[in-house]
Amino acid sequence: MKTCMPLALLTATLTIGGQAQAQNAAAEVPAYQDPLLKLDIDERENRYQFERSSLRALKVQDPLEGINRRIYRFNARFDRYVYLPAVRTYVWATPKPVRTGVSNVFDNLRDIPNLGNSLLQGKFHLSAQTTARLLFNSIFGLAGIFDVAESMGLPQQDEDFGQTLGVWGVPPGPYVVIPFLGPSSLRDGTGRAVDWVFEDYVNFMENRDFMNNYQATWGLWAIDLRYGIPFRYGALDSPFEYDQVRYLHTKLREFEISR
Repeated sequence: MKTCMPLALLTATLTIGGQAQAQNAAAEVPAYQDPLLKLDIDERENRYQFERSSLRALKVQDPLEGINRRIYRFNARFDRYVYLPAVRTYVWATPKPVRTGVSNVFDNLRDIPNLGNSLLQGKFHLSAQTTARLLFNSIFGLAGIFDVAESMGLPQQDEDFGQTLGVWGVPPGPYVVIPFLGPSSLRDGTGRAVDWVFEDYVNFMENRDFMNNYQATWGLWAIDLRYGIPFRYGALDSPFEYDQVRYLHTKLREFEISR
């Protein structure tokens, strides 16, 4: 009996102490308050929010959906069995500084259509910035191998003729998936072709002549293009990936035109 008394007292002490600590902890934690309690929410409006968002996501002009889906699947298989293995081989065979230099050279050439489209959109501040980038990178960056302009606070400003047409009020037209290139629209696909012709016409630093004389550089250009795009087919892990990509691409283009 004597041996049980201390144990009983110890148990009672711990129980009382635990209750006291629990009460103190409860006093320290503020009571939960609904953050939306003070907001005036229209329940009727909120009830159909999800359905409306889903309908907006599907509301994309896609009259060629059957063909587009087939091209999308073709692009996904090409990407999986041809494009990405080539990119992985490129990454394995070349050190990162070389890959960075290659990307910088092609980025420097892309500043030609960036400059032309900035001017056509009346973005003169960005035009001046892109002109400075071209001069600094082409001269001090050794034909663009080093992006010295970026370190000087002159980041690249992507502008294309599809954006220019959008700024001029041209609607996007039907959604299309271009073989090997991916999602686009009639307007943006046309703009991409115009940019290509413009680059060919300007032939900055005779880059097109050089690439036509050394055809392998076109392959390097294509690999670098995929190397710089993080998107992976199937990464969304969704049976509705085509619809999601279509919606996200459409919204991204709207944002790029409105900024």
